[in-house]
Amino acid sequence: MKFKSLMTVAALVVCAWNVAAHDAVEVQNAWVRATVKGQMATGAFMTLTAQGDAKLVRASTTAAGVVQVHEMKMDGGVMTMNEVKGGLDLPAGKAVALKPGGYHVMLMDLKAPLLKDTTMPLTLVFKDAKGVESRLDLKVPVAVAAPQAAMQDVHMDHSAHAMPAAMDHSGHTMQPGASHPQ
Repeated sequence: MKFKSLMTVAALVVCAWNVAAHDAVEVQNAWVRATVKGQMATGAFMTLTAQGDAKLVRASTTAAGVVQVHEMKMDGGVMTMNEVKGGLDLPAGKAVALKPGGYHVMLMDLKAPLLKDTTMPLTLVFKDAKGVESRLDLKVPVAVAAPQAAMQDVHMDHSAHAMPAAMDHSGHTMQPGASHPQ
């Protein structure tokens, strides 16, 4: 009888932990860039909004051997990409975009190609300001380009090409299979 009670309590704790994760951080417009045969890495992108101060401390998937939170940024005229050590800060109530050319979840040592119009499991692990970890399990769509809703907030800086830094790209759409430098 005690074993059943213990198992019931354990199940309730796990359910409460998952509910806390769902309530603590909202995920919007998540997607993973599709790959081709032989490609060993890709990125996952989304917008995260935490109710209270939190950090994205790690991610995992069965689709890749290595999963890290990365940041791409210009450093002395050179684009660099590095793992975010200690977790990605998610300030309370502020949307943090994980997008091509910026923060993203890097998936390396892929087990198989990620084909467009499929989904990929992705687990995000967050830590709140008190140090309590929570986990969010997602099924993320695989696509060749960001969904249109995610593209509405993308702004490209063309100042390095002797063009205005801010340009209106609202009339542009990415066609499947088209490439665009990130």
